[in-house]
Amino acid sequence: MKDDLSLSPEAERRLRWPLRLTHAGLVAERATRAFWPFVTIVLAVLATLMLGVQDYAALEVVWAGAVASVLGAVVALVLGLRRFRLPGRGDALARLDASLPGRPITAIADTQAIGAGDAASEAVWSAHVARMAEKVKAAKAVEPDLRLADRDPYALRYVALAAFVIALLFGSVWRVASVTDMAPGGGQALATGPAWEGWIEPPAHTGKPSLYLNDIDGRTLEVPDGSRVTIRLYGEIGALALTETVSGRTGEVPPATEPAQSFEVTRGGTIAIDGPGGRSWEIVVTPDAPPEVALDGPVERAPTGEMRQPFRAADDYGVVSGRATIALDLPSVDRRHGLTIDPEPREAIVLDLPMTITGDRTEFVETLIEDLSQHPWAGLAVTLTLEVSDAIGQSGVSAPEAMLLPGRRFFEPLAAAVVEQRRDLLWNRANGPRVAQILRTVSHRPDDIFRDEGAYLMLRAAIRRLEGAVEDGALTDEVRAEIAQVLWDVAVLIEEGDLADALERLRRAQDQLAEAIDNGATDEEIAELMQELRDAMQDYMRQLAQQGQQEGQDMAQNPQDMQEITGDQLEQMLQRLQELMEQGRMAEAQQLLDQLRQMMENMQVTQGGQGQGQQGPGQQAMEGLAETLRQQQGLSDETFGDLQEQFSPGQPGQQGQQGQQGQQPGQQQGTGQGEGLGQGEGQGQGGEQFGQNEGQGGGSGAGQDPLGSLADRQEALRQELERQQQGLPGAGTPEGDAAREALGRAGRAMDDAEESLRQEDFAGALDDQAEAMEALREGMRELGEMMAQQQQEGQQGGEAFGQANPLGQRDPLGRDPGQNGRIGTDERLLQGEDVYRRAEELLDEIRRRSGEQARPEEERDYLRRLLERF
Repeated sequence: MKDDLSLSPEAERRLRWPLRLTHAGLVAERATRAFWPFVTIVLAVLATLMLGVQDYAALEVVWAGAVASVLGAVVALVLGLRRFRLPGRGDALARLDASLPGRPITAIADTQAIGAGDAASEAVWSAHVARMAEKVKAAKAVEPDLRLADRDPYALRYVALAAFVIALLFGSVWRVASVTDMAPGGGQALATGPAWEGWIEPPAHTGKPSLYLNDIDGRTLEVPDGSRVTIRLYGEIGALALTETVSGRTGEVPPATEPAQSFEVTRGGTIAIDGPGGRSWEIVVTPDAPPEVALDGPVERAPTGEMRQPFRAADDYGVVSGRATIALDLPSVDRRHGLTIDPEPREAIVLDLPMTITGDRTEFVETLIEDLSQHPWAGLAVTLTLEVSDAIGQSGVSAPEAMLLPGRRFFEPLAAAVVEQRRDLLWNRANGPRVAQILRTVSHRPDDIFRDEGAYLMLRAAIRRLEGAVEDGALTDEVRAEIAQVLWDVAVLIEEGDLADALERLRRAQDQLAEAIDNGATDEEIAELMQELRDAMQDYMRQLAQQGQQEGQDMAQNPQDMQEITGDQLEQMLQRLQELMEQGRMAEAQQLLDQLRQMMENMQVTQGGQGQGQQGPGQQAMEGLAETLRQQQGLSDETFGDLQEQFSPGQPGQQGQQGQQGQQPGQQQGTGQGEGLGQGEGQGQGGEQFGQNEGQGGGSGAGQDPLGSLADRQEALRQELERQQQGLPGAGTPEGDAAREALGRAGRAMDDAEESLRQEDFAGALDDQAEAMEALREGMRELGEMMAQQQQEGQQGGEAFGQANPLGQRDPLGRDPGQNGRIGTDERLLQGEDVYRRAEELLDEIRRRSGEQARPEEERDYLRRLLERF
């Protein structure tokens, strides 16, 4: 674009600042592209000289580098001057005009070449110029393109810039002048004027920067203890001399006029350079203080027995390491029973203190965590001492803290007794006969105290091993350690027990909680035991749900012995129990626990306030899943209707079809309630809520928001499926696990369908709903196979399933089960030829709709997938 391009005064005024900034950007862009090699060479050379590389390199290397640097800089400067062209006003206008749509600047500067004098043509031209003038108002300065990646693929400019920044931080500008000493005539210059250089380097662990003495004009310097001083004297030997009183050097000390001297600062004093240009400094030594460490609160014991001891450490330059020493406080130990004799010598416990990984180690707070439950000193009086060290080996020690060594607490009396005898055995092997005698006495009548036969057998084996070692005099450290490990395993097994039996686990949890109330457990232990009681309650309720049909008959025949309580009421009792214990009202807590124990011994747990009736858990689960499948099918039908409405809003008969579909789920729900859900678990809270949503109408035919209604109902159905999964029987069996996996896939597909419905993706929702229904069917098949296999095993292999059905249970569709435990039925859902005629009509209708070209492609694709299935 020409520089003399004429613009109107108004356009000139509007483009003044955008044009100036764009022109400045063009200058910077062209200068950067032309002179970046020259600037890179200059920065690299300056960084090298400021860091003093020339002082350590050989003279030949310095000269070669200097010649190469000068030649490279000259060549780069000449090439840059040849490439650089100062941009003009036209270049800036062209760059600014190119950034606007339609190049309006060129348009308003043009003159009409054709049609001049014609009123219509001039009017069109004026309108065109006016539109272009409006676009000019939006002109903004164009940013320059300073990228050089194509010209500098190895990023040498950034390397030079980084080196220059480092030289500014850690180097000195005065070192650049030292290169002149190597130039011809430099020796004469030094002869006429001697020079010197000096550095003080603090120890590396302090993290402080080096000091260049030539740049320091102050008289007093504070340096850390152990700093190293380096002095260099240039010129005629004897012209300059060094005197210092900070090193305390003895023995062979170099003469004061030595050209290169180095020493370490060990005390305060002076450093002076005598002679022309000399200088002196008063050195103040900053001592390295020893680190400090102290406990930062009382020791805590986790419910699992872990020791948690917070501590605080500090050092002026940072703590390097630390350790904790735990020693037995024998005078404070309660010397009773097996502790009356003196203990065998045992080394103190030494633990490494954790150091902070991130952050500053000059002052930090950390927590020592260690599980010492199996140590012989667990529960005994000990002293804890902390010690930390810094980089130069100085140590800081905390005052010994008296404490009881935290360990695991056993609330089962038998487990606590076994652990106590284990401690006595490790205290001194002379307690071996006494420990064996006590353990034999404890296990004399195993049926009364042992709940687990495996624990009893392990304990008896340990007793025989201990007695044999005592008689033979072979109770070595290795044998004693093996016996102690077995006793520990026995105690843990007794405390935790075999969790497969839900009722035993519930009783054990109640006993442990009662022991905790008597022994004054901590809040953490109470919370852990309450959680264990809740888990045991859930296991016990699942065990009740998985009882056989005979147990269900016995419960039905003795209703007067049963207590009925809902899950919500049970949870309220547990919360009240925990509150009483945390408030210290142990008597009331014990009374409530006794009441809860009595109720759990003889009760019938229900979910949602509905009794279990006479249906087995498998039958109830099958009915609930069947109702879920029917509801999912109803949702899929309504989704298909909304898909048709979305792509064919005015199609005749559409509203009627939707209205029919909107009523279908409600009818299905009524059928489900009549056949199964009203009598079984399927009519829980989740299913009841979903049924209410359906009862309000579905789809667009109900006058509600179809997206929100369908998506919310899909979410409710997924929640109902999760509730059914929690009570699904057959845990641990291959069929039961397969059923759970299939229902998990169904839940994930329902989540995807819900998301698709909220995004109005009806086609995707239909695919996800079809996947969910297929997974539901697979889960029902696996659950039915599990029920059939259990029934066959219960009838001693060969008795027909129909004969083993005394309660007359039917499948979710109201049909009698098939013979020999088969899934399905021997009856037909519909009788006669009507079923075949109806199926044929449905297939014909699907084929007809899939062939209509006017229908949306998503709907036709869905219909084709239906035909592929059938």
